[in-house]
Amino acid sequence: MTAAADEFLISRVLDAPRALVFEVWTDPKHMARWWGPKGFTNPVCEMDLRIGGVHRVVMRSPEGVEYPIKGQYREIVAPERLVMTLDCSEHPDAWHDMVKPNRGKGERNPAGVMLQTVTFEDLAGKTKLTIRTRFESAAIRDAMLKMGMTEGWSQSLDRLQAHVANTADREIVITRVLEAPRELVFKVWTDPKHVAQWWGPNGFTNTIREMDVKPGGVWRFIMHGPDGVDYPNKIVYSEVVKPERLVFVHGGDGDGDDVPFHVTVSFTDEGGKTRLTMRSLFESTAECDKVKKFGAVEGGNQTVNRLVEYLAKMVSS
Repeated sequence: MTAAADEFLISRVLDAPRALVFEVWTDPKHMARWWGPKGFTNPVCEMDLRIGGVHRVVMRSPEGVEYPIKGQYREIVAPERLVMTLDCSEHPDAWHDMVKPNRGKGERNPAGVMLQTVTFEDLAGKTKLTIRTRFESAAIRDAMLKMGMTEGWSQSLDRLQAHVANTADREIVITRVLEAPRELVFKVWTDPKHVAQWWGPNGFTNTIREMDVKPGGVWRFIMHGPDGVDYPNKIVYSEVVKPERLVFVHGGDGDGDDVPFHVTVSFTDEGGKTRLTMRSLFESTAECDKVKKFGAVEGGNQTVNRLVEYLAKMVSS
């Protein structure tokens, strides 16, 4: 992969699944924690994630100097690709002078509007991230390189790797080898007639209102507890790769007192059996600890036990 004379190109393999890397690029709460070179903070991080939507980040240097960046989204293909413009016209005058030392008094944006394309390639659980930035001229690209663009991006990607890797204390991972082929296991995870029969801890039943298993699709259902309490749930799918992977955000569908979390379900073929891995990632350790205290780990294991029993009946019938 090569860059044209008017382009900057940088790539990094991150030790994190593609869906997670895409999420931390598109969720302002995440991006604010890693964007920018070492020592920078982001007191403003706003995203309207849709075609034509506006994004704006204000980077603050360790010395307190602010560097605002704004732009528009041109293309969004979750979790594969982002294309957006970058406008640094609100940067300090000293920065513009470095881009073009002889700029005229009325020339407020000598760097012009950049076009950035970010691709996310799945590498068996890791992610190859590639960032390609196109400038209005090779001269602008060269000026940015002299100003330390390569080092700045390298430091930012170091911070990104640290952010996505720091998940052990806010994750719940459940894995089990199931005595059933992968295609069947995927089917009983995505067909509402099957899901209603096994989903949830011991004693729970389900009413499924809708289940649209596609990127952007919604699954709404009510879990009925053995004590008569109802638990509305809402799942929004971000990635569906049949029969390998499901990625979604799981939250409540009620009064807003729920703790939404990011879930990746992987189905790995092991010679006719299936290794199921459910990875639930929370925004913080406190949120993860909260659901653990309410029995999330035991509930998850009971749910998988019910899945095992249901698959056994299907395989034997």
